Amino acid sequence: MASPKLDTSGLDSSGLGVRRAVGFVAPALLLIGIFLVFPALWTLYIGITNYQLTGPAAANPQVVGLDNVVEAVRDPLFTNSVWLTALFVLFSAVIGQNFLGFALAWLLRSVSPWLRRTTEGLVLLSWILPSTVVAFLWFAVLSRDTGTLGLLLGSPQTSWLVEYPMTCLIIFNIWRGTAFSMLLYTSALAAVPPSQLETARLVGASGWQTVRDVVFPHIRGHVLTNTLLISLWTANDFTPFLLTSGGPNHQSEVLPVLIYRQALEGGELGYASAMSLLLLLGNLAVALVYLRLLRRRA
Repeated sequence: MASPKLDTSGLDSSGLGVRRAVGFVAPALLLIGIFLVFPALWTLYIGITNYQLTGPAAANPQVVGLDNVVEAVRDPLFTNSVWLTALFVLFSAVIGQNFLGFALAWLLRSVSPWLRRTTEGLVLLSWILPSTVVAFLWFAVLSRDTGTLGLLLGSPQTSWLVEYPMTCLIIFNIWRGTAFSMLLYTSALAAVPPSQLETARLVGASGWQTVRDVVFPHIRGHVLTNTLLISLWTANDFTPFLLTSGGPNHQSEVLPVLIYRQALEGGELGYASAMSLLLLLGNLAVALVYLRLLRRRA
């Protein structure tokens, strides 16, 4: 006698069924729609208007098309912020956090467990502390007259945040964000076959040769993923405002700070939204480049 066939037309691979699966993801989709999709669409809309924080344009904004985008591209403050943001991302994330995070993960493999846990805990502490607390601590270190760094170097009259604003922001961001890279590379290095590392040691390969010829081919995907994430986070980081507020004279005014000042201090919400759109397009372009590199690896 033939056994009855089970009707699986309404089931997915997990056996939940389409309706039940939709029911499980519906709350998450609703939250994403309310707190992510709708604000993004609203920002895109007001970016093509002359919407302002106060005045007649606040009550009755008019559609101006791409005028805000054209004005932003021609604005010296915007081009200056794009350049500063590129420097900020390149030196603090792509170079600084990447290399320091890998160096810590590589060196901590061969130390005693207590030293490794202590170092990892200290690095993680800088990452998990609230941004306002960390910014206040660094302000105390770098401030003039009573700053810790000036007193240690014997130059208490140096105002580091005024004289070297971008350098301070880059060092600050490296110190603050290296923990993520360290954790990711620690996990990646655990997947490198120990036999290959031992073989490289026996044939007399140097540390750099081992990393280049043995380790990097195994963790290339992790390097690209880490670089993509920290680049996007750094490009959209608002923490520099807490240290320098974009000053002095716009010398540390990265794009998120410029957008904030144009929107809330200048009241030009439509213009600031157009800048946000350009920042979004820049993020998408960077993400596409990294994704293409990941496909080549595959």
